[in-house]
Amino acid sequence: MRKNIKQTEGIFPMPVLMIATYNEDNSVDVMNAAWGTMFERNQVVLNLTETHKTVKNIKERKAFTVSIANSKHVTEADYFGVASGNNTANKFEKSKLTATKSEIIDAPIINDFPICMECEFIKFTDAGVVGKIVNISVDENVMNGEKVDIEKVSAIAFDPYTHGYYKVSERVGEAFHDGFKIKNI
Repeated sequence: MRKNIKQTEGIFPMPVLMIATYNEDNSVDVMNAAWGTMFERNQVVLNLTETHKTVKNIKERKAFTVSIANSKHVTEADYFGVASGNNTANKFEKSKLTATKSEIIDAPIINDFPICMECEFIKFTDAGVVGKIVNISVDENVMNGEKVDIEKVSAIAFDPYTHGYYKVSERVGEAFHDGFKIKNI
């Protein structure tokens, strides 16, 4: 038996993405955005409103980074979601995380998150911010040879049903392989 529930965010788990820009004074701005995904092979879309300080910065600087939050920094990641850059002075500094300026775009790379997509701003639409991924940098500690090891990344996901963060790590199957067990019957 099934039960209807009053929930609008039905797709889960949602990624926990850290969107980083520079403010007008060149200080670092970071926000937590669960509403983001790949738009095309080399593009991301972030479902953000223009009221966010981060969106204003993206439009001004024409660049931003998207980092994958990890379980080691869940408190900082959540802080970037509950504190607004519009009214919190020194928001990034309070987190005690560190950043490095990208060598490719005018945006910061948050050193403490293992994967960072460096993006050029393309446009703002009804869906939000669209950006072109021009580089992806990965902390070497989360790699096995030339491949990213999801267990080492220790990425977190957001569950909108319980408002919880969950660690993403256990491999349960082989993509583009396991389905052939049924297809070839």
